[in-house]
Amino acid sequence: MRRIRTFFLEAEPLVDATSFDSVLHPQELTIQFEDGIGTAEQCRLDVTWFRSGAYRFHYVDTEEVNWRFDRHPNTHSPAKHFHEPPVAHSETAVASCITVEEPTLVARAVLKLWRRAYEMDDLEVLNTASDPP
Repeated sequence: MRRIRTFFLEAEPLVDATSFDSVLHPQELTIQFEDGIGTAEQCRLDVTWFRSGAYRFHYVDTEEVNWRFDRHPNTHSPAKHFHEPPVAHSETAVASCITVEEPTLVARAVLKLWRRAYEMDDLEVLNTASDPP
């Protein structure tokens, strides 16, 4: 998770701050942005990465928009899936366009997709890339 934090700090100028939930045993990384998609004044990504390779990149902003890229086994969606905005319902997850599995590459893909949606001011493009990054 430290590599993911370093990547976001170095790659994205809108990252305002990062923090871990615990200094000794971090389980979640929070990445705060100065701006959000559309009319959101700020947003954040909450990142969890498990030793098993499962992960969660959960976006939430000041307009109460949520979406997330996840990788974990379940019975209601593919292992790699995307919970669509604005609510990110668990029951309606769709296949993720992110196919890479290495942590820094997944982080790069999520940032690339966020940045594209941010620049286009369009949540619909979040899960539409072909094998990012």
